[in-house]
Amino acid sequence: MIKTALKGNEVEVAGTDIQVGDKAPVVTVVNSEDLSDVQVGGATGKKQLVVAVPSLDTPVCATETRTFNSKAAALENVDVITVSMDLPFASKRFCSAEGISDLTVASDFRNKDFSNAYGTLISSGPLAGVSARVIFVIDENGTVTYKQVVPEITEEPNYDEALEAAK
Repeated sequence: MIKTALKGNEVEVAGTDIQVGDKAPVVTVVNSEDLSDVQVGGATGKKQLVVAVPSLDTPVCATETRTFNSKAAALENVDVITVSMDLPFASKRFCSAEGISDLTVASDFRNKDFSNAYGTLISSGPLAGVSARVIFVIDENGTVTYKQVVPEITEEPNYDEALEAAK
């Protein structure tokens, strides 16, 4: 089970506890750009760097998304996907304002399929119903090869470690 906290207070996280070595579940989220379906997980022939964040409408999530966007272009044969619970319309507006174009921003708002399948759904505290800050790298064959749970939701992840794992 994921262990994370909000301002030092532990929060409960629900869903399947996906670990390194597990097959990445195939789920569908909503592309914020055009409301099309986006598949996350499974064997796609490319690596996937999947970045789960609570909401793009927070300073840390915005910084994290901008940082991964600026570094995503340097990754070869890697799909970078940021998943939040934000409505696609708000995410699209954020991407337009911030110049986010080198990664896919998607929403898990419909059924919370991603958050439940990957065990990132916060189930207690003031952020209940959104995702914890977690990064997964999935290889070309659909196996999870890296997982980073940010222990304090209000802090940024270890970007270098995640990007190195995606190379």
